Amino acid sequence: MFDSLSDKLQNIVKKIKGEARITEKDLKAMLREIKLALLEADVNYKVVKEFVLAIEQKALGEDVMKSLTPGQQIVKIVRDELVNLLGSSESKLNFTSNPPTVIMLVGLQGSGKTTLAGKLSNYLRKQGKKPLMVACDVYRPAAIKQLETLGANLNVDVYSEPDTKDVVSIAKNGIKKAESKLCDVVIIDTAGRIQIDTELMNELVELKKAIRPHEIMLVVDSMTGQEAVNVAQSFNEQVGIDSITMSKLDSDTRGGAALSVKTITNKPIKFASTGEKLSDLEPFYSDRIASRILGMGDVLSIIDKAEEAYSEEQAIKLEQKMRKSEFTLDDYLDQMKKIKKMGSFKQLLMMLPGIPKELREAEIDEGKLDRINAIITSMTPYERRNPKVLNASRRKRIAQGSGNKVEDINRFMTQFEQMQKMMKQMMNKKGLGKFNMPNNFKF
Repeated sequence: MFDSLSDKLQNIVKKIKGEARITEKDLKAMLREIKLALLEADVNYKVVKEFVLAIEQKALGEDVMKSLTPGQQIVKIVRDELVNLLGSSESKLNFTSNPPTVIMLVGLQGSGKTTLAGKLSNYLRKQGKKPLMVACDVYRPAAIKQLETLGANLNVDVYSEPDTKDVVSIAKNGIKKAESKLCDVVIIDTAGRIQIDTELMNELVELKKAIRPHEIMLVVDSMTGQEAVNVAQSFNEQVGIDSITMSKLDSDTRGGAALSVKTITNKPIKFASTGEKLSDLEPFYSDRIASRILGMGDVLSIIDKAEEAYSEEQAIKLEQKMRKSEFTLDDYLDQMKKIKKMGSFKQLLMMLPGIPKELREAEIDEGKLDRINAIITSMTPYERRNPKVLNASRRKRIAQGSGNKVEDINRFMTQFEQMQKMMKQMMNKKGLGKFNMPNNFKF
C-alpha cells in the first residue's frame, strides 16, 4: 500500500526531521521533492498544488522557522496535511432509525462491487447487524451466482430474480424481503460497465429515485490511478454519491487515487479493501493511513485486529497459563491461528513504526504456519499437553505424519521450549508491566 510514495516521502522526512536550522531555501527544495513524489504517485495535479501550498504557508510561519525543532514541526505539518487530504475525520455508515438501511453500491465493471457486497456484509454482521444482499447486476454473466456463493459462505441471505432484468422491481422486492425477514441492512449490488455510458447512469438514477437509498457508495479500483478520480467525479456529478470505498488498496503502490478522490469529490472514503479474503475490509482512518505513508506505523490498527481476534476472556486465560508455565502446544497452535486471522505477517509488519525498507520488502514464508499446524496436529492430544514425552520414535512418527524431517521436528520443539522459558522469565520479572500499553489492549 503506497510503497513507492511512502519510500520517497520517508526519505524526504528523514532528511529534514533532525535539522536544527531550516532556511526558506531548504523548505523550497523539500517542497519541490514532495511535489515530484506526489505527481509520480499519480496524484491529481490540482490536489498536489493545493497540498504543497498549504504546507508552505504553515511552515513559513515564524514559530516554525525559529523554533528549536523546526524539522520535526515541518514533519508534523506534512502529516497533518496528509490527514486533511485523505479526510480529517472518520466517516461512519449512515444508518436509519427506521430499518432497513439501504446501501447502494455503484461503480465500473471490475471495480469490485460484488466482492465488496460480501465483505461489507461480513463487516456489518460482526457489528451485530443482519444484512441482506440484493442482486441487481443482471447483465454480467455469473454475477448473481457469485453473490449467492458469497452469501452461502457468510450465511447471509441473498435476494435475486434471475428471470427478469427490471432492476427497480428487483430492488423494491429485495427491500420488502428484508423487512419480512427483519434484516436491518440491505446491500444492493448494481451493474457496472467497462466505461461510463449514458445507459448505465440513467439506470442508476432511476434506481436511486425508486428506492431512495440511505447511502450510495462508489467502489473505486485504486489501481487505476488518475482514471479513478475521473470515474469518481463522473459518478458524483451524474448520480450523486455519499461515500467511497477504495478496492485493491493493498496492491496500489502509488496511492494517487486515494490521495485525490476525497478532495475532488468532497466525499469521504469510508472503507479500504486490503486483500482477497472476505475479512479484508478496514474502516478508512485518514490519520492512520497518513502515519503509515510517513513510516510512523499504525499500532492502533494492530490493536483493533488483536481485539477482533481475542476476546477479553481468552486473553485472561492465556495470561494465567503463561504465569503458571502451562502454555501447551495446543495453546501455541491456537495463538498461531489467531495471528493468521489478524492478517498476513507482511501486512502487520507494515503497520509497525520504524520498520526498515529491507525488512518490509523481505520475502516472508507465510506457509510456515501451515507446516507448524501439520506438526502439532500429527501429535496425539497427550503429546500436545506433555511435549516432554516426545522421544526419538515419537518424533519420527510425527515427522512422517506431517511430511517433515525429524530435524524439522527437533528444531520446532527447541524453539517452542525457548519460547516457554522466555514467557516464564517475562512473567516472573513482570516484564509486561513495564510497557505503557493502551488500556484496552490485551495479550
